[in-house]
Amino acid sequence: MMEVKAIAKNVRISPKKVKLVVDQIKNKKPAEAVKILEFTNKRSTPAIYKVIMSAIANAKNNYNLDEGSLLFKQISVNKGLMLKRYRPVSRGRAHHILKRASHIKVVLEGMEKKKAATTESTDKKTEITEKKSVESKKPSVSSVVARNSK
Repeated sequence: MMEVKAIAKNVRISPKKVKLVVDQIKNKKPAEAVKILEFTNKRSTPAIYKVIMSAIANAKNNYNLDEGSLLFKQISVNKGLMLKRYRPVSRGRAHHILKRASHIKVVLEGMEKKKAATTESTDKKTEITEKKSVESKKPSVSSVVARNSK
């Protein structure tokens, strides 16, 4: 089993609000979770969608994993930075306002693809590039001189 990670840090949405959406998709497959997120009407949905898609892309491109074999190993939402602001109130006082942020971490696990299939495709690619390189070779200097002298 391979582990694939994707992290979004300091997403300017409260962790409590992000967890509402994460709890809906926690026990699903990533492909199914993406479909659910497309129809979820919450402010945190695009951030979660982006992190899941990033994890899926990492699995495909970096580890050659099949999208169908991926499962969520962990989806966590932690506290990020807190921006401290003040709100003026009566008698010259001020109340604190904490603008919270979240860290969203997605860890996927999946089975590796078979090596035989990847070696066949790379062999085909090398054959194609060899054919192209043979066709695209420049003519030698002697043949160019012979053509120009005619």
